[in-house]
Amino acid sequence: MSEPARSADGERTLRLRVFLPTETLVDTRVVKVIAEAEDGAFCLLPRHADWVAALVPGILLYTDPDGTEHLCAVDTGTLVKAGDEVRVACFNAVPGADLATLRQTVEDAFRSLDEHERETRSALARLEAGTLRRFMEWEAEH
Repeated sequence: MSEPARSADGERTLRLRVFLPTETLVDTRVVKVIAEAEDGAFCLLPRHADWVAALVPGILLYTDPDGTEHLCAVDTGTLVKAGDEVRVACFNAVPGADLATLRQTVEDAFRSLDEHERETRSALARLEAGTLRRFMEWEAEH
């Protein structure tokens, strides 16, 4: 069995990776991860037992070996701790320096997503209307 990863001062660490469908958003060494599941928030440390959780939309907080806390807003997803690895897979996630900045970033991202969804719905409605119109024309001809 391999030796667990340690920080410069000898403290055990975890490797945290946050995956989105198109990229790896976070890949770093941490000493603590706090996340939220349906039944509440939980904390993972390097010596904790392996863990699997279905995440709810919220804040993923992680502390690097220097003691600096980092934030990442995550959508629903899955967290798996296996050994010294913590993997989070979710559809959307946004990193932020502090809560105020993160809140603004998330609002901007959702605003952009809502606009994209409106455009998509509008295009779909036009496609459906065109298909129905052509079907009615074809039915009238036959």
